[in-house]
Amino acid sequence: MNRKVILYIAVSLDNYIARENGEVDWLMGDGSNPEEDNGYEDFYKNIDVVIMGKSTYDQVMDWGDYPYKNCESYVYTRKEVKNNKYVKFTNESPNKLISKLKGKQGKDIWIVGGADIVDLFLKEDLIDEFIIATIPTILGKGIPLFKENNNEIKLKLKESKIFDGIVQNHYIKK
Repeated sequence: MNRKVILYIAVSLDNYIARENGEVDWLMGDGSNPEEDNGYEDFYKNIDVVIMGKSTYDQVMDWGDYPYKNCESYVYTRKEVKNNKYVKFTNESPNKLISKLKGKQGKDIWIVGGADIVDLFLKEDLIDEFIIATIPTILGKGIPLFKENNNEIKLKLKESKIFDGIVQNHYIKK
């Protein structure tokens, strides 16, 4: 099996992943079909590794129990943090980690939010696919998905779906 590294994330219509204070309370559709599955469950069935930054991890932990218990989880941090039952904290080179993960059998690898972690993996050209859900909200300001210092990356649209007014575009690298 050829494991893929996938960025699966939501952005506002003006390309922010969170408010300036990190809040994501606006992450919802337009209400036209609120009971509709947004594709998350199908996506989640196909991954067994999650990689995130420490800020995203802290935010997820503020919401309650760790939600990715059935996945191998890595959290990037510059600080010395002790691993726990579900998470390995690391500052290992992304190239080295992905090489190690792709060398093992398994499902796909999910890059879970945060402009810093996305930038880290983009700089080393490690993201194979981009699944970006555009939420029908204009925030006006916030934390952008992409930093400005990345190289140009050409993508090909694999498919588009609409869930409750949310447009999800799935791109693969050319």
